[in-house]
Amino acid sequence: MNVSIASYSFHGLVAEGRMDVFGYLESIKYRYDVSAADIWNGMLPTTDGDFIRKVRVAMDEKELVLANLCVDGAHLWDPDPDRREELHQNALAHLEAGAVLGAETVRIDMGGREPEMSPEQFDVIVERYREYCEFAADHGFRVGPENHFGPALVQDNMQRVHDAVDHPAWGVLLHFGHWNEDEEGGDRLAAPWAMHTHVPQNIVETCLEERMAMLRDAGYEGCWGVEHHSAENEYAQVEWQLAEVRRVVARWRWDEQAAAR
Repeated sequence: MNVSIASYSFHGLVAEGRMDVFGYLESIKYRYDVSAADIWNGMLPTTDGDFIRKVRVAMDEKELVLANLCVDGAHLWDPDPDRREELHQNALAHLEAGAVLGAETVRIDMGGREPEMSPEQFDVIVERYREYCEFAADHGFRVGPENHFGPALVQDNMQRVHDAVDHPAWGVLLHFGHWNEDEEGGDRLAAPWAMHTHVPQNIVETCLEERMAMLRDAGYEGCWGVEHHSAENEYAQVEWQLAEVRRVVARWRWDEQAAAR
């Protein structure tokens, strides 16, 4: 299995004007020897086609694939219909960008800040995901939510949406341990649907191999996506988290080789 580094890991450097998407691609390729990008759209100042194609050229030059395009500002639900339409148009623009970039997965959040979903909210979320899944399937990638905020932090909501969308192109960006309650149970529930992962520092420090093994045993074949959040000392912090994830993968490989011998 491959590893990726979420570009949000460097949001502190972005805020200081010290990194852009091209610097990020240089860093993951030549500083960290990683071959899969995980681009947060906070690093994309526009979805204009000319700019997105420049990003694709930069990726191709470095022989990088895009494990995930992580989209903020395009969530499915907002109580204001006009705002909801703006978010929908932004989602469509990013789905197009994902296709140009060769994304394997695209994260678009459910939206809503409360844990409960109204019937209207649920219907909108399901309808939009079905629409986006059709586009994703036609362009060779998967799309779905992250357990990120609001109703997506509730396991029952994730189960209901999964069952209602019922599309092979739908998946979950599993942010390990990020649930309203029963973090391990939430990870176990979403493991079979996981299309991508974000591995945060607290998981690295406490239960990394256990959670990675849970996902591996559920049949996960995507990237292990390292994500750091502090906005401090980001180059070094990312290096440490990445090394721990690689250590687990290397140990599994060693065990397999030892068993074969």
